[in-house]
Amino acid sequence: MAITDWPEAERPREKLLQRGPAALSDAELLAIFLRTGTVGKTAVDLARDLLNEHHSLRALLQADHRRFCQSKGLGTAKYVQLQATLEMARRHLGEKIQQGDALTNPAETRHFLLAKLRHQTREVFACLFLDNHHRVLEYEELFFGTINGASVHPREVLKRALHHNAAALILAHNHPSGIAEPSTADQHITRQLKDTLALIDVRVLDHFIIGEGEVLSFAERGLI
Repeated sequence: MAITDWPEAERPREKLLQRGPAALSDAELLAIFLRTGTVGKTAVDLARDLLNEHHSLRALLQADHRRFCQSKGLGTAKYVQLQATLEMARRHLGEKIQQGDALTNPAETRHFLLAKLRHQTREVFACLFLDNHHRVLEYEELFFGTINGASVHPREVLKRALHHNAAALILAHNHPSGIAEPSTADQHITRQLKDTLALIDVRVLDHFIIGEGEVLSFAERGLI
């Protein structure tokens, strides 16, 4: 049965308009993105097949070009469209945290860092540089490593803080393993960066570790 023959309350587009996007399942959201199905399958059926094939929505969204296009019903045009959509979402989150105090919008800051770092397959160390009102001046990814870690150089962080004339900053890095627990090395480099930046009166307000759908805060743990 075609989606147009479904009861109106069950059609993904109408359901979104009536109840909002949060009311839709992963398959229904993906079906709206796909727009059409394949022979003998509705867009929702195709979406369910794709989620089963990739095991999760996240895995599908993170698939590279080759893997994405191997799935029936997908191709380069859909891949490009999806990547553009994901980047717009990241930029939207970036604009939201730049409009206010990063510390009074902790949920938005977390969402932004998740969107930026969660998909990375190697460890990435980044900084949010803030002015004296804790408004975001710039987000920069500074160091890149392997799946196990990245070498962080305090001197380079100090140089970038001076470049942005930052009064404070928030540190962030991802754990590709998905476990957002601080290692001894994470705690050591945090203390080292805090002490180094204190020499130029720049405060380290927090250090976030991005794991599998969770964000650990050093400040909340009493580690900073």
